[in-house]
Amino acid sequence: MKPKVNESITIIKNNSLKPIKNKLLVGTATLGIVRVEWAAARYGQVIPCNWSAASVHAGFSHMYPLGYLVADAQNILVDAAVKQGYEWLLLLEDDTIPPFDLFLQLNPYMKSGDIPIVSGLYFLKANPPEPLMYRGRGNGAFFDWKMGEKVWVDGVPTGCLLINCKLLKLMSDESKDYQTASGQVVKKVFETPAKAWTDPGGVMMSAAGTSDLYWCDRVMKEKVLQRAGWKKIGNQKYPFLIDTNMFCKHIDLNTGITYPVGWEWKKNGKKERL
Repeated sequence: MKPKVNESITIIKNNSLKPIKNKLLVGTATLGIVRVEWAAARYGQVIPCNWSAASVHAGFSHMYPLGYLVADAQNILVDAAVKQGYEWLLLLEDDTIPPFDLFLQLNPYMKSGDIPIVSGLYFLKANPPEPLMYRGRGNGAFFDWKMGEKVWVDGVPTGCLLINCKLLKLMSDESKDYQTASGQVVKKVFETPAKAWTDPGGVMMSAAGTSDLYWCDRVMKEKVLQRAGWKKIGNQKYPFLIDTNMFCKHIDLNTGITYPVGWEWKKNGKKERL
C-alpha cells in the first residue's frame, strides 16, 4: 500500500526581496602588525540592527592593503570600493582605535546620505596633544570647540573617515592611472605631495605633506562636492564634518601608549580627563 502524498503543500517564494547591497567597505592600510587594542576595538564593534556582517554576509566587508605607502593603500581601497559598487568607504587606520559604538554613530549618516564626508576625532601622537582638525592652512590645529559638538572644517585626517563613493567615483573617473610598487594599476585619487621647483627669482622651492590635507584641498579646488550632488555643503567655507562624539584613541604601535595622555579637554563646557 503506497503512502498518501499530501499534494496541498505549496511553497510561495517572495520574489520582491532585493539582493544585499554592498553598503560599506572598511579599509585599513597596514604593515601587517596591529595592536590587540586595535583588534579588540575593531572586532568588538556593536553592529546596528539589520546590518550585514563581513564574516556572515556580503555587504559589509574589510580590506587590508598590506605593506603599501599610505596614499597607494588608499588608492587601492578607492579602486575596490568603486569597482565593487560600494556605497560608502570607511578609512580606518591601524593605529586609530574607534569607540565601540562607531558603526552605530555612522549609521544615521549612511542612511540619510546628507553629509558625504564625516570624520571621527583623534589627536596627534604628542604631548601636549593637538586635535587633527583644521580650518585654514599654515595656522595649526583648530581648538575652538567642545567635546560632543559637530565641527565643520576644511581639513580632516583619514584615520577614521567615512566617504560617500559617489564622490570617490567622480574623483576616480577624473584621475590619472598609475602603477603602485606591486604593479597594480589604480587611479591617483590620493597623493602624497612631494614637489620641487624654481621660482621666477631662481630660488629652489619645495613642498611636502600628507595625503589627507592634499586630498581635502583637491576636493575643494575641483568642486567635487558640488558636482557629485552636495552643492550646498560644497559651497560652505568648511565643507567637512568632524563628529567629536566619535572620539578615537591614537595608539603607538610599539609602546601601546594611547594619545592624548593624561590631558584635560572641555566637554559640554566642563573640563574632563580623557
